[in-house]
Amino acid sequence: MFVIAKIIITALLIVIITEVAKLNDRIGALIAALPITTFLILFWLHYENNSVEKISNHVSYTLLYVLPTLPMFLIFPYLINKFGFYYSIIISILITTGSVEADVTSTMGSFESTFIYSPSSY
Repeated sequence: MFVIAKIIITALLIVIITEVAKLNDRIGALIAALPITTFLILFWLHYENNSVEKISNHVSYTLLYVLPTLPMFLIFPYLINKFGFYYSIIISILITTGSVEADVTSTMGSFESTFIYSPSSY
């Protein structure tokens, strides 16, 4: 039953953000840029009694994966004007996947030793 409640609440948030974006581009983008899904996930993880280590690691890995997605936001406005929506989505997915792969393979070791929660480090 709890899984169904999580699905309904999460879907409801996505629909609300989409409807706001239809009314006002700037406010819709602002709301979408907020880490709403991350906060939702943190609440779900906490409510389901996951360890502090698990929650902390989730936030650290989220940061790791947010940074390489930024090129997609820079190039998408150009792509959609030049190639249309669906080709722009496909190209953006490829760019994001390549950026994530390049970033993760180049920084994972140093990132984990610096940011990933370890009870002995505190």
